[in-house]
This record gives sequence, structure tokens and C-alpha cells, in this order.
Amino acid sequence: MMQDFLSKMIGRKLDVFCGGSSSLRGEVVKVEGGVLHLKDDNDKTCYVAIEKIVVVWDARDDDHRAGFVPSVLNTK
Repeated sequence: MMQDFLSKMIGRKLDVFCGGSSSLRGEVVKVEGGVLHLKDDNDKTCYVAIEKIVVVWDARDDDHRAGFVPSVLNTK
């Protein structure tokens, strides 16, 4: 059911929440075999197991960036 829903979202930019602090933003490129393929603003592709998705919504137009925050490099 979720796979069918996401298949209709191809080409749209979404925020995807998987629980906890796991949140992603990207354009839906493909939905296949239980996997959502998202492309971010840097043309990097990420693959999300559809069974892990809790909520999806259209990405907002502001500068908020959902996703993983890179850690600060350890300079020691």
C-alpha cells in the first residue's frame, strides 16, 4: 500500500521520517522492491526501506534541511 502511494510521488520532493532522529529529504526517483530511491540536492542517491517509513510529506520551501547532520571533524 505504501509502495503504491510513493510510486505516485515520483518527481516530487519529500521529507521522509523513519522514527527517532532519522529524517531525510529528497526527490523521489524510483520506488521498487520495497525500496524508496531519493536524490538529494547534491545528486547523491539514498535508499530507504519502505517498511521503515513512518510519515512522508511534501518538502517545505524554506531553508530547513531534514536529514542526517554530519559530525564535526575531530581535529586532535
